[in-house]
Amino acid sequence: MGRVYSAGFQGIAISVATNDVFEVAAPADACLRILHAVIPQRSTETSDQIAVSIQRATTSGSGGTVVTANPTSVGDPAFGGTCERNNTTQATTLTLLHADSFNVLSGWYYLPPPEMRIEVSPSGIVVFRFEDAPAASTNFEFTVYFEEIGG
Repeated sequence: MGRVYSAGFQGIAISVATNDVFEVAAPADACLRILHAVIPQRSTETSDQIAVSIQRATTSGSGGTVVTANPTSVGDPAFGGTCERNNTTQATTLTLLHADSFNVLSGWYYLPPPEMRIEVSPSGIVVFRFEDAPAASTNFEFTVYFEEIGG
């Protein structure tokens, strides 16, 4: 198994559809494998359905905030790629890899079996995106775990 990293954010308000909630770009010298992702919230008691997707992109989005990916094992090196949250200019040339929906009260959990994990090539980009706007601005959280293979 390669090095495992986690990245994410807490308590960020999201109020628009097709928002690139999170983006992970692989380093130029390694592949990534998406292991697990979660999107909970803790600011609303309103039941609301949101469509979410995981897509491969060729061009990174912009206007968001850089997020540091942290190694889950002490002593592992820093992640060689980049992570961003809430890009206002969306990533482009997308390929749909996974489409789903979730109830805001329950949250979204992505935990595929090993043979169905999404892999990202060197310098490749994967985007987690809301396809629907929440009924009201909602403070979401997000965590993704991914494995760096090679490098």
